[in-house]
Amino acid sequence: MVTQKTTIKNPTGLHLRPAGLFCKTAVQFKSKITFQHKDTTANAKSVLSVLGACIKAGDEIEIICEGEDEQKALVAMLEIIEDGLGE
Repeated sequence: MVTQKTTIKNPTGLHLRPAGLFCKTAVQFKSKITFQHKDTTANAKSVLSVLGACIKAGDEIEIICEGEDEQKALVAMLEIIEDGLGE
């Protein structure tokens, strides 16, 4: 299992379009990918789960990847967030 904290930088947070891109990235990997924000844990491969976490600009989340390609998954998830989630 690998984890890393990151801050959501895009101005609108994880609304529908960025959440879709976030999930699209996560489903490319075999590993289980979740993230934590405060007391909430969400499945990064589920758009409804991501939207339900109500992540806003400036929020810190911890990405958790567990499985055979966990390191590659973590790098890809951090990259998509750093790139602004398509915005």
